[in-house]
This record gives sequence, C-alpha cells and structure tokens, in this order.
Amino acid sequence: MPRRPRRLFQPSRRTRRSPDLSAASLSRGAGEGERSDAGKGGRAAVKSLESRVDAYFSADVETDGPIPGPFSILSFAIVYAGSFDGIRFERPPQYDRILYKELRPISDNFEPEALRINGLDRQRLILQGESPEGAMTEACRWVRHNAGGAQPVLVAYPLSFDWSWLYWYFIRFSVEGSPFDYSRCFDVKTALSIKAAVPISEAGRSRIPNLLLPKHRHTHHAIDDAVAQAEIFANIFEWEGVRGRVG
Repeated sequence: MPRRPRRLFQPSRRTRRSPDLSAASLSRGAGEGERSDAGKGGRAAVKSLESRVDAYFSADVETDGPIPGPFSILSFAIVYAGSFDGIRFERPPQYDRILYKELRPISDNFEPEALRINGLDRQRLILQGESPEGAMTEACRWVRHNAGGAQPVLVAYPLSFDWSWLYWYFIRFSVEGSPFDYSRCFDVKTALSIKAAVPISEAGRSRIPNLLLPKHRHTHHAIDDAVAQAEIFANIFEWEGVRGRVG
C-alpha cells in the first residue's frame, strides 16, 4: 500500500498537549537543598523552551509604488496572529494587539494607481506622517515585546511583497534592525497551495475555499487587511487539508 502524504502542520485543539513551560513543573521533584539551583535551572529551561516557540505577526503595507527605495511605505499594520510550539497552534481570542503607522514618504516618486487603490493622502503624509526612523524602531520594539520569549515570525499573503518592503525599511531605518531577523517569515499563499493541493498559481486570495474565508473584509486599509490575513492564516494552519488527517 503506498504511503499517505504527511501533513505540513499539526491541527490545533486536539488531544496533544503543549509542554508545561512553568518553572515549577521544570523544577518539580528537586530536594529542599536543591531548590535554589533548580529555580535557576528552571528559569533557564523555560527560556530555552520559549525560544523554540514561534510568535506570528500578520503584516500589511500600503505603498505608493512597487519597490522600496525609489518608492515609499505610506502605512502599515502589524497584528499578533498566534503561536506554535511544534505541537499546538494557538490563535488569539481576538485580534486586538495591533500596531498601525502612517509614514512620511522617503522620495518624490509615486504611482497614481497605487494611491487610488489605498486611498491615502500622500500630501498629508508628507506634512504629518511619522518619520521612518521613529516608526520602524517603535515597530521593532513592539514586535519583540509582544513576542515575549518566543521567536517573532512575519506572516503575509503573499509574503514576497510585504516582506520585501518591511525588511528593507527595518534594515534601513530601525536602530534595532529587523525583529524577524533576515528570514523568519511565513507565506500564507504557499501554505494554502500545500494544504489545498493546488499549484501556487491557483492559490491566490480569489481561490480561497469558503471554509477558510475571514470574517473581516479586505479593504486596502492596512489594519483591516492585516486582521483578515491573520484569520486566513489561522484557518489554514488549523485546517487538515484536502488529504485529511494522517497518522
């Protein structure tokens, strides 16, 4: 009998339990004379285990052109989208941990069509938008704070556009660099392609199955789109896929 294909992700809300990361559980059983050292070891073990957990952040950018440098980010939103410890995925009860920024353009170049799509007033942002240095540094610190001891991972759909803009801006303007390092990222389009067993060319937003659609609408406002994207991400992550459960 041929082997059934392996799933990319484990489903959430199953009988498997996440490891107990509490210092108390890690030091449980130590004798009285060992409690001090066990406490230190427990804290170190907690930190070690937490560092293996991914903390996901859904991001959406609105720009005035196709590439960073010659063109500018006008706004972006980052939304906490859940965590995964290798066994269990956990989505947030609500998507209310949000950072939103509107930025001052970094060049005089822009494409009118991009402005028609996102509806942002570029002239207003030239006068009132935040400096890229301040916005990206704050965004880096916000992501790290909300990740806690876990590793921040950027989520986008498709990843190639939003990642190229945000990574370039973090490296160029944030005094603390990128909170996602140079490669901690998750492409929802690729995940849908694998789970739905379709080519990448058929894994666009218009091809999302009804059971995976978000409650929030896609409006080209960065907050709305980042939240909707976070919902799609969680729906796909928890979905067993067209091939069903294996093992």
